[in-house]
Amino acid sequence: MSIKQTLALLVMAAFASTVFAHKASDSFLYVDMNASQVRIDVALRDLALLVPLDTNGDLKVTVQELRAQRSLATQAIENALTLTSGQTACELRGLTWGLSAHSDGPYLATEYRVDCPNGEPPEQVEYTLLFDTDSLHRGLIQITSGETRSLTVASPDKPVVDLTESAVGAWSTFGTFLYEGIVHLLIGLDHMLFLLVLVLPATLINRRENSQGTARSFKSRLLQLAGIVTAFTLAHSITLALSALDVIQLPIAWVETVIALSIAAAALNVVWPFLGRKTWKLAFAFGLIHGFGFASVLGDLTGGVSNLALALAGFNLGVEFGQLGLLLIGFPLLYALAHIKAYQRFIVPLILLGVGSISLMWVAERAGSI
Repeated sequence: MSIKQTLALLVMAAFASTVFAHKASDSFLYVDMNASQVRIDVALRDLALLVPLDTNGDLKVTVQELRAQRSLATQAIENALTLTSGQTACELRGLTWGLSAHSDGPYLATEYRVDCPNGEPPEQVEYTLLFDTDSLHRGLIQITSGETRSLTVASPDKPVVDLTESAVGAWSTFGTFLYEGIVHLLIGLDHMLFLLVLVLPATLINRRENSQGTARSFKSRLLQLAGIVTAFTLAHSITLALSALDVIQLPIAWVETVIALSIAAAALNVVWPFLGRKTWKLAFAFGLIHGFGFASVLGDLTGGVSNLALALAGFNLGVEFGQLGLLLIGFPLLYALAHIKAYQRFIVPLILLGVGSISLMWVAERAGSI
């Protein structure tokens, strides 16, 4: 086997376990402090990891199958959900259950009345569903108190969330979603691969310019890339805000398919610049599409939320910080490799081949769900 073939296999193997859909695993919790009620929506695909919903093995969950496993499904949810007042757990009394539609598919929605000691409202909520098996799972929580609605997040490293007004204030919301923006970028392999393809052209050294001593400096290349990444952030910020505010809504299956196509197109553009060589324009154009993908994180919760602007700002800045952090770490490494003869001849083509193959696999997978 040749070196080129070996490197190709290594590139494909590196991504083999992560070539699945982009949408992160999220549940949605709606805590109504005024009515002492809580509703939790769990994706059927996530619930199927805990409860045997697909009893006939046809990879589809019917209403009949869900009804047959209702007891086990609601028990799994209730075991992962605890509301407390003081040091005492509140009792959950089932009200309704059924299916709800979110941007990425069907969810089981269960609603409970929350009975706490002495009739007090709950002060904390603990959410642990799937945390033992999926460190990327999140519980996105919307809290209604008085006339305001606030957002926060339960995660494996922070499963207990304070429901009091002082704990879910403006800056708490901003900090929470700043962190989640960073995490979302790091777990969004498709966005990371797109950024990688945007970075690669800036690492290539023109041999003719190098021999003439006119090659661009490392600093000028880094500044150029910072502009490219910022153009990408500006674009996805626009569409993220439009989507979260319900100004524009696109089907998530179509969005994710186009995102995968954008990665393949950007990879091909490095070799054959049919979209032009102005990388910042490419980053901005495709960033508009990627913004709708980011919106899938917030879009199901943000209606009428008082801290929406801060949540969006925090999430966007988190994505930007994550991108710039990856740029500061990854670009010097790639630029150092660029001085190796095999880099432009073998490594870059194989990276592009691997990224293009993965993105086309995503296209086929995601198009099947349209």
